[in-house]
Amino acid sequence: MKYTLTFLICFVFSSFYAQLPNGFIYAEDVIPDLEVELRYFTSNNFVGQPIEGYHSNKLILTLESAQALKLVHEALQEQNLCLKVYDGYRPQSAVNHFIKWARDLDDTINKHTFYPDVKKRNLFKDEYIASKSGHSRGSTLDLTIIDGNTGIPLDMGSAYDFFGQESWIDYTNITEKQKINRQLLQRFMLKFGFRNYPKEWWHFTLRGEPFRDTYFDFAVK
Repeated sequence: MKYTLTFLICFVFSSFYAQLPNGFIYAEDVIPDLEVELRYFTSNNFVGQPIEGYHSNKLILTLESAQALKLVHEALQEQNLCLKVYDGYRPQSAVNHFIKWARDLDDTINKHTFYPDVKKRNLFKDEYIASKSGHSRGSTLDLTIIDGNTGIPLDMGSAYDFFGQESWIDYTNITEKQKINRQLLQRFMLKFGFRNYPKEWWHFTLRGEPFRDTYFDFAVK
């Protein structure tokens, strides 16, 4: 009976991990000490509620992007700094949730925090939201740098997912220290094979990503 129970537990555990498509991996299997706070698993985001398709705080990436991220993480640790990831693979169902939310112009519960100076009807036009996201290809990440001792994020001059020019990489109306912090993140990510998105200091995509034309829709769990 003991061995039957052990086999059953192992089978369930293996089946859970087998749900990932070939080429995808849980980031913790490659970077076990990586700090992960998937904001779309929580209500702390521009929608104001957990997003469809996010069932756990598990960061999923393509194997190639996880391996490249590990190099970034290890290089930063030499300076007593670490990475903190806010989003990685994002199912298409989550993107569809964003689309549905964007069409409800009366739902502005978190406008004051995430897009105070942008009209909700313009979020698509201004390219803050898209009907297809690079995140759904599995090699795009949203992340920042944290202090290795305190775990406190470095001051980047704007909050994560803040829709406005303040989040643009080259925005100048921030302090010198905030500029240095932004460039530090940019430098390390670009050094190890990621390219940035100019309107979001936190957003990076692996160069030569393996699924350039495929948008996945399996849940994060």
